[in-house]
Amino acid sequence: MHDPPARSIVKALTWQAMGLVVMTAITWAVTGSVATGGAVALLGAATGTVTYLLHERLWARLGWGRRVEPEPVASGRR
Repeated sequence: MHDPPARSIVKALTWQAMGLVVMTAITWAVTGSVATGGAVALLGAATGTVTYLLHERLWARLGWGRRVEPEPVASGRR
């Protein structure tokens, strides 16, 4: 089984969108500043997306922990 790069990109973007909202809310609650919350969240999202993509692609190259299902053998009958 192999996940194409596009799947990893979509997963990274949806994950970072969720994180952006959470990080903005947390930083806003701590600092009282929406601007600071947004800036910290955007910086975190940018670095986090790149880091996640690298991590995902590295794991995609490893066979460790994966099970490969055998291909069904064609019997020649119809």
